[in-house]
Amino acid sequence: MKKWVYEFHEGNADMRPLLGGKGANLAEMTNLGLPIPNGFTVTTEACTDYYKQGKQISQEIQDQIFAALGVLEQQRGKKFGDESDPLLVSVRSGARASMPGMMDTILNLGLNDVSVEGFARKTGNPRFAYDSYRRFIQMFSDVVMEMSKSFFEGILTELKESRGVKYDTELTADDLKELIGRYKAIYKEKMGAEFPQDPKVQLMEAVKAVFRSWDNPRAIVYRRMNDIPGDWGTAVNVQSMVFGNMGDTSGTGVAFTRNPSTGEKGIFGEYLINAQGEDVVAGIRTPQPITRLAEDLPECYAQFMDIANRLEDHYRDMQDMEFTIQEGNLFFLQTRNGKRTAAAAMKIACDLVDEGRITPEEAVLRIEAKSLDQLLHPTFDAYGLKNGEEIGQALPASPGAAAGKIYFTAEEAKAAHEERGEKVILVRLETSPEDIEGMHASEGILTVRGGMTSHAAVVARGMGTCCVSGCGEIQIDEEAKVFTLGGYTFHEGDEISLDGTTGKIYKGMIPTVDASVSGDFGRIMAWADSFRKLRVRTNADTPADTANAVRLGAEGIGLCRTEHMFFEPERIPKIRKMILSDTAEQREAALAELLPFQKGDFKAMYEALEGRPMTVRYLDPPLHEFVPTDPADIEALAKDMGMTPEEVQQKCDELHEFNPMMGHRGCRLAVTYPEIARMQTRAVMEAAIEVKAEKGYDIVPEIMIPLVGDRKELKFVKDIVVEVAEQVKAEKGSDMQYHIGTMIEIPRAALLAGEIAEEAEFFSFGTNDLTQMTFGFSRDDAGKFLTSYYGAKIYESDPFARLDQSGVGQLIELAAKNGRATRPDIKMGICGEHGGDPSSVAFCHKVGLNYVSCSPFRVPIARLAAAQAAIANR
Repeated sequence: MKKWVYEFHEGNADMRPLLGGKGANLAEMTNLGLPIPNGFTVTTEACTDYYKQGKQISQEIQDQIFAALGVLEQQRGKKFGDESDPLLVSVRSGARASMPGMMDTILNLGLNDVSVEGFARKTGNPRFAYDSYRRFIQMFSDVVMEMSKSFFEGILTELKESRGVKYDTELTADDLKELIGRYKAIYKEKMGAEFPQDPKVQLMEAVKAVFRSWDNPRAIVYRRMNDIPGDWGTAVNVQSMVFGNMGDTSGTGVAFTRNPSTGEKGIFGEYLINAQGEDVVAGIRTPQPITRLAEDLPECYAQFMDIANRLEDHYRDMQDMEFTIQEGNLFFLQTRNGKRTAAAAMKIACDLVDEGRITPEEAVLRIEAKSLDQLLHPTFDAYGLKNGEEIGQALPASPGAAAGKIYFTAEEAKAAHEERGEKVILVRLETSPEDIEGMHASEGILTVRGGMTSHAAVVARGMGTCCVSGCGEIQIDEEAKVFTLGGYTFHEGDEISLDGTTGKIYKGMIPTVDASVSGDFGRIMAWADSFRKLRVRTNADTPADTANAVRLGAEGIGLCRTEHMFFEPERIPKIRKMILSDTAEQREAALAELLPFQKGDFKAMYEALEGRPMTVRYLDPPLHEFVPTDPADIEALAKDMGMTPEEVQQKCDELHEFNPMMGHRGCRLAVTYPEIARMQTRAVMEAAIEVKAEKGYDIVPEIMIPLVGDRKELKFVKDIVVEVAEQVKAEKGSDMQYHIGTMIEIPRAALLAGEIAEEAEFFSFGTNDLTQMTFGFSRDDAGKFLTSYYGAKIYESDPFARLDQSGVGQLIELAAKNGRATRPDIKMGICGEHGGDPSSVAFCHKVGLNYVSCSPFRVPIARLAAAQAAIANR
């Protein structure tokens, strides 16, 4: 019989894929002899079986759950469902990858109308008993039955106002009994049935709810953002309850062994007296710093510090711990490697190497490659900050600078960002996991309630998004979309700025400047560069982008899109004249006007590269992208060309294509208009020869012909390039070497790569178009329907953001193999957006490409991901 359920003592830290991160760590802590409430884990395999069985839990799994519950009853000396002294449990999710706040938890499970009375008598604390029951009703209704929390929060707020109190803890036992009655009434009204009284029914429904939460919308979004496979599933941890809400010698908290924002060594955390865990994480009350516990409960604090240090020593990493104190007794509920900002991750990794706890290889593996994006985001301009008007200050929950327009809901924030391109600041009373997409769309997050370990803080740090939390001075009306702070009233669309490093809030938009990187970043990158095999280039079209990429470690340019150089105001009329010309002679005359511009750009970029290589892609987009649409532009072009506006309009209309991305573009332009390739070749070669003569750089131009689908097609354009290149060399008296290659971006080219390699000295996989043509998706339109595909589990991620390794990847692997068979020394890389995606970089390493190329700010991500791939595949 298959084992679906493990008691904590039966597992260990190495069983994360089966027990999930939380279950594996609870097992490990149990075996270390730490004070862990007894319990058991229902495996991730049970979750995947639940989905295979049509969202049903098999009888075999149910039998094992209740058998483990029987063992737990013996361990605790209590009976589940007992009317005088009931065993109560928590039911928590626990995926193998940490997903803070994305899935669901139910506390105090096992109470009903009868057992709560016995519980009150047994504990001698009726207020605590009824508080636990009202919490359970609210959580069960929300998590299991999917009733809105707002129903219960409204009743609670109303009761507190009628009693003239501010906090839940000020309500009496009788108040809480009244609250329970009203909660049950709203449950019956909304659900059409009484609140369930059978604890076994409660338990199985809770387990199902946690399994279901693996596929809730926020979890799907989080998985997509963090490359977590959808078939992993989540484990469920059932654990005997310990209570932080039993009075002034009880409490609950969250703590880190190092500062998750800065990486500084030393305990960092918060706790609340007389509270349960969700109070801290949800930010319902603003907690106290963990050091205050040394005054309130000194013995517990000393024990806590000892265990926290033991856990960091054991796991050799910064730990994120949840704990509860019940009447002076300390219990640990969880430990995990803590989420941290990129800057903190760098410092912690370097410090752990210096402390002799980990090797440089381990340090490189400890940094999430995607998180480096955080280090490269702008900070506030010093002058702008000096003159900014500070209107408030709260907790600096996630560092960075953000300025934007205020929105009060996740939906509005997302719409403003995606539909109108606005920079957004999301302002909330408190965030919840449902806000994940709005948080992702925002430049910064500001909350009225919550501490440094609230949902907003943890998720924002993971995203690298600026966050200021717990600003209790704000008076907010979310429905009216208005708040007041610092003597000002702000409405939706007004502008504010946040400093997540200091916690300061400013009126209006403060300008930002590019971040600088050094210190720990430099050490990590140096280690990474020593381990990686893949080279890392950048996609750049201007000298400024080139210089920035070189500063960030780029080893050359893998894609220079030459068409981007034609869009500047003094150039666009000239390219339009070329496009609308009727004869080759007219086109050549127009191109001759463009030649100095193109050559000047190439010279400036070769100078910025200081001898590093550059792959120049010849003109690629459909010609209709260049033609004028504004009547004034049409009239000006007509005048310049001696035509009527009507004639210009007619010629523009003739360029229209029904499917331009698969139309007259790429190498097809050079086949039709060879003079374009001639001009571009002259510009490249003259620029390279002149810069080599002037600066002494060893330059070998790399010329890339795009959108090739056949060897003969490539040869036709290559012959033109070679003819002009040799002509320029002769004119300049140069012996400069150059390489001609192609972009593999059509499935046919991938299939015929062996033949194409007879002419191509290098391949650059254009994964944007290769993905588009392999899937048959328009990359501009696919976002409109892909969300439905994620929900239906057809696809897990956007194939334009994360390389489709099973389909598109198979074409790349085949092309690489066949290309090498023809030309063993052929150089290969990718230059689509996938070049900066860590999982895609790992794939490129696996199939033996030579380099990846990505946008300048993603160069450090690619460098680190390449090193991690090399270490993992040794």
